[in-house]
Amino acid sequence: MRTGERDSMARRLALALRHAPEKFNLEMDINGWIDVKDMIKQFKGSNEKRYHWLRPHHFRAISETDPKGRYEVRGNVMRATYAHTVEIELDLPTDNIPEALYYPCSPDECDNLLELGVEPSGRSHVHLSASIRSAAEAGHVHHTLPTLLEVDTARMVAAGETIWHAGVTVYLADKAPAEYLSVIANDHPEYELARVHWDEEE
Repeated sequence: MRTGERDSMARRLALALRHAPEKFNLEMDINGWIDVKDMIKQFKGSNEKRYHWLRPHHFRAISETDPKGRYEVRGNVMRATYAHTVEIELDLPTDNIPEALYYPCSPDECDNLLELGVEPSGRSHVHLSASIRSAAEAGHVHHTLPTLLEVDTARMVAAGETIWHAGVTVYLADKAPAEYLSVIANDHPEYELARVHWDEEE
């Protein structure tokens, strides 16, 4: 698969597996799985010339080489592991959750989140990062200098909240209540290290 083909396929997979399977006339089950052969048939049907080469092993390759673990292939079906806007029931792992996870936000919304907690915004779940560095990178996509919140997931789990392990560094929760949130200082060594190359980009 060439880079252009892979990028095009990644965009289609995101739409089909996370947001709008109906656009490709695909059926998604309650846990987010879609039949690989159906996807191939529909993708080829929409543009035979562009996707004449598409086979099941291409989907498996995308799943196995994605650095963030965005996709999962099991047998003849495939799903996105997170970032859904369609409602699904997660059957992802809930064990071995780190004692703390991280959430990036705009400095302007920080006080509001500390008071009210974090709710999903345009997605079905709150997305939490496994490390300060991965939260910083996720936040930097939207904000020059994101504020990072630490989520006391050990206390959340002890209180009965469920947290799912979705991608390599991504965890999901229905919400992150305010009582479990605290701010990571901008001069925290890990956060400073994560920002080293940001100045070079500008």
